[in-house]
Order: sequence, then C-alpha cells, then structure tokens
Amino acid sequence: RSSCIHSMRTGREDGDFVMPHARRDEPLTQRNDGPLRAFVKRLHAPIHTSRIQALARCVIPYLREGDRVLDVGCGTGFLGKAILETPSCPARIHIHGVERSRRDHELIDVQAYDGLTIPYGEKTHDVVILADVLHHAWEPERLMRECIRVSRRLVIIKDHQVKGLLARPRLVLFDWVANAPFGVPCLYRFWTAAQWTETCRRHRLAIEDEVASTDLYPRWLNLLIGGALQYFAVFRVPDATR
Repeated sequence: RSSCIHSMRTGREDGDFVMPHARRDEPLTQRNDGPLRAFVKRLHAPIHTSRIQALARCVIPYLREGDRVLDVGCGTGFLGKAILETPSCPARIHIHGVERSRRDHELIDVQAYDGLTIPYGEKTHDVVILADVLHHAWEPERLMRECIRVSRRLVIIKDHQVKGLLARPRLVLFDWVANAPFGVPCLYRFWTAAQWTETCRRHRLAIEDEVASTDLYPRWLNLLIGGALQYFAVFRVPDATR
C-alpha cells in the first residue's frame, strides 16, 4: 500500500545499545550557532526536506477522510504540514502535535507535553504518528503505551533498526549529525528487528504493514544510512475501529 515499501519482514538480530550522553531533564532548545554548527545545519536542510516529503508519502495511504491525527514529538510540525499539502492527502484531515519544548514558528497546532504522558483522553485520535521519536525517548515503552491509549485505529512508527555491516556506528554518527545542532539529546537507543517484533507482541499490536527497507534521503545518503537501517511500520491497536 505504501510507496516507501521495498521489502517485508526480514531476519532478526539481537542486542541493545545505550549511550546516555544527554541528561534526562535537558531541555530541547536551540543553541547558539558556531561556524561548525551552522555549516551542519545548512548541510542537513536538503536532507531534512527529502525525509519529510518521503515520510508524508509513506503515511498518506493509511489515512482516511476526516481522520484526526496526532504527531507525537512533532518538532515544528514539518511532517504534518507536508502531509496536508500533498495532493493525495484525504479530505478534512486534522493534524496536530505534541512536543516536549514548543518551538517558534510552528506549522501545525502543537501542545507541550512532558515526553511521557500524552495530554489527551483514550481513543481521541484515529492515527498516531511516531516519526524518529522512540529512540530519543527516556521511557519508550511508556510512550508506546500512551500512543496506543489515545489511538482508535493505527499507530504509525518510523524509526531505525540495527541491521547490516557497522549498523550501530552508522546510526550513532547520523543521529548526532541530524540532532545535536538543534539541541536534541541523543540517547542512541536503536532497536533490532527482533526487538521491534517483541514490542509489537508485548503491546498486542497487529501489523498492518511492516517495511524492512526504506529510502528517505538523497541517493548518495541512502547508500550510507538508508535501506535496512530505516524502519517503518503501521500497527493496528487492540480493539481498533474499522
């Protein structure tokens, strides 16, 4: 169904990796730009644009007319805006977000939250999106439970998986480059395919689609960080509405 699908459900690996360099209470604030930081931001801009546009194309096939969508850890709201502006987006979609620290110039409606408890009631949204958020979460299992709690139908996850040659070092380097210049703490907690499978089982999620290889970036960067290092899955929550 999704244009970002390359292959489905490949082999599993074991292991975990935690490098808690950031403090739990470290705020997500923009830092003053030195020359190196400013250069990294300029380099990252076209990569970010490519990622957002590709993610929007991945998500839209699972949305329905009139859906209420929550983007958890939405940042400024680039993904929500891109979804709404894509011609194939269903009509009357409402997208808003929650974020640990409110940013300037937000592109969708955003509400601050503590990174743990989503400030909405049970089954208040049709679809919840977690785009590259869980590996930054201090308590990813708790955040998963919260996303499931507020969703009536789907939880859509884009994250990473540890698979392939030098997968962890490549993910650590890219995560630092993509986030440190923007003041986002990096925990480097990347799951293996086996851990994603176990998470799905533990939370009683049904797999609507699971993507084993995804290219979101410019072609040259996909060779380094694309493919099997990118994880995209669409989960149907327990007792989901049809």
